[in-house]
Amino acid sequence: MSWAYRILFPPLLLLALPYYLWRMLRRGGYRHGFSQRLGFFPKIGPKIPGKRRIWVQAVSVGEIEAIGPFLRQLKDSGTTEVILTTTTSTGYALAQTRYAEVVKAIGIFPTDLWPCSALAWRRIQPDQVILVEGELWPEHLAQANARGIPAMLINGRISDKSFARHQRFRRISTSLLRRFQMICASSEEDARRFRELGVETHLTGNIKFDVASDTPPSNEERQQLRESLGFGQDPKTIILLGSSTWAGEEQLLLACVRQLRTHADVRLLLAPRHSERRKDVCVEIAATGLAWHQRSTQAPAPAGTIVHLADTTGELRRLTRAADIAFCGKSLPPHEGGQTPVECAAAGVALLYGPRMTNFRDICQGLERAGAATRLEQAADLFSALEKLVREPALATAMGQHGLAWHQSHRGATARTVALVLNHR
Repeated sequence: MSWAYRILFPPLLLLALPYYLWRMLRRGGYRHGFSQRLGFFPKIGPKIPGKRRIWVQAVSVGEIEAIGPFLRQLKDSGTTEVILTTTTSTGYALAQTRYAEVVKAIGIFPTDLWPCSALAWRRIQPDQVILVEGELWPEHLAQANARGIPAMLINGRISDKSFARHQRFRRISTSLLRRFQMICASSEEDARRFRELGVETHLTGNIKFDVASDTPPSNEERQQLRESLGFGQDPKTIILLGSSTWAGEEQLLLACVRQLRTHADVRLLLAPRHSERRKDVCVEIAATGLAWHQRSTQAPAPAGTIVHLADTTGELRRLTRAADIAFCGKSLPPHEGGQTPVECAAAGVALLYGPRMTNFRDICQGLERAGAATRLEQAADLFSALEKLVREPALATAMGQHGLAWHQSHRGATARTVALVLNHR
């Protein structure tokens, strides 16, 4: 399979190149470290005797956020040195901000072509490699197997779409997955899917439960945060968070807020999933006539702000702690998959989302059973669900408390994963 991939991947990459170049230009930041995408990883220096060099690859911001406690526990073990790579420019910038003192080196993952990957491998010389969540890089895994280096997948997930593709090409998928010496699944459903594809799996749980703060914000912290967003000090003000929203969802939330404000002081903290969409979102906000502030301008949010556009990277977890109610994005048609509701639950925020949270099915079922979240059947149901929570703030508070308790009961996946990594040779 390796030779077939090495022959077929380059022409496919060339066909897809215009699309990826367009994305690079739109998002920006890809010029920095571009040579590393070709395998020219900066010199690291010799290995430290007695320490295992682990190469961890986390593709983007979400995965970079998720592995924070994992990286810190590896460092605290005193037996490892970590080389961290990521694929996106935003993931790289966040990794530099968060983990410069935690890992030995931070870089860009090489393009999964034979010469690029082989060059990066010669420069990094890992003793163990780890991929996060759903990443399957055939050439990277082939390099590991050829060198006898153990490869692991942590927080392993298989979405509905991915599982359908795996089943369609079962023989190829199983062959690829078996190149991992160990797979740590994030949920029972993910573990079942891995096993159905013919690979043994450890059920460790979702490490994202260990990322969010383990305590809700104090009243003082919450008040200071809300005031810094321009939302004032009135305890009757209700903050609605649009968490990692996608196109169409911002417009819906803005319409709901305009209606709700006829009888309640509702403010909107809007955090689109992709910051490069900020121009389009700004146009939509301005069209409402509501007072608004764009966070990326770095100017202080003025008092009386109704809509705060949080179009920066790496702040969502902290900003979530200002909210009373949250809507999880990418959950309404035509979008599919959903964005993680874990941080909202950890902050004690009442949750709403659409019918398409398929990437978080087990998590959402648990939240709904706990009374922490409401699943909407269609976009038209959002206003009535919000109005009920606005008119009954005690209900929103209770949902938030249920979410907090549910989150606390699911912590510990990181420690289980670290133990398996350190004990595996």
